[in-house]
Amino acid sequence: MTATLEAPSEVGAIPSFDVTLKIRRYLPDDGAGAPEPYWDEFTVRAHGTDRVLDALHKVKWEEDGSLTFRRSCAHGVCGSDAMRINGRNRLACKTLLKDLDPSKPIVVEPIKGLPVIKDLVVDMEPFFASYREIMPFLITTGNEPSKERLQSAEQRERFDDTTKCILCAACTSSCPVFWTDGQYFGPAAIVNAHRFIFDSRDEGGTQRLEILNDKEGVWRCRTTFNCTEACPRGIEVTKAIQEVKRAMITRAF
Repeated sequence: MTATLEAPSEVGAIPSFDVTLKIRRYLPDDGAGAPEPYWDEFTVRAHGTDRVLDALHKVKWEEDGSLTFRRSCAHGVCGSDAMRINGRNRLACKTLLKDLDPSKPIVVEPIKGLPVIKDLVVDMEPFFASYREIMPFLITTGNEPSKERLQSAEQRERFDDTTKCILCAACTSSCPVFWTDGQYFGPAAIVNAHRFIFDSRDEGGTQRLEILNDKEGVWRCRTTFNCTEACPRGIEVTKAIQEVKRAMITRAF
């Protein structure tokens, strides 16, 4: 559908237009066998500065209340509204309509590689199971410290990039290896392992490297850079994975 601009009613007003969302829908099993996914189209009035999340809200609140998707903070912090928009993993709350082509239907699908529960909602448990397995917490030995563990700016910088992960699964669900092998740890788990392996205060690096030195671990990465391109926080995911591989070989971290 062609986006038709509406003349603003007053000076400085932002023009609105019609935009069509083509959404992949899926209903849960009703006992009669697993239903097939199908496509549904909705046309809503929007502004270029609106986000895809805003358009989805208009569909749900004004046209079809059964449309199901996750969202929480709506500011790119919680990571709950990751989905495929025009074939790319993005956060719906960070994707502006003006940055897409509103003259064509905007295609919205659930992220790939995880079981779909309903519409745009996927089962995140396999993703979080891999995350938990790499022990995403500080591991230390000895007595409880009597003061804070000090760390220099240089030591913090070593792993600062990977602290930005919001666990949205955009990187993992953009990985072709993960699509075909659900046992692969995936980029997000490796990124969060990196965050602790290179933390000067942590003493569990060797344990994490042993966990990732598995047939479904870090060596399954094929360096396609999909994960880096998909990350909404700009984390250099592929670089972090390569650094973990290097640490695996050299045991220097």
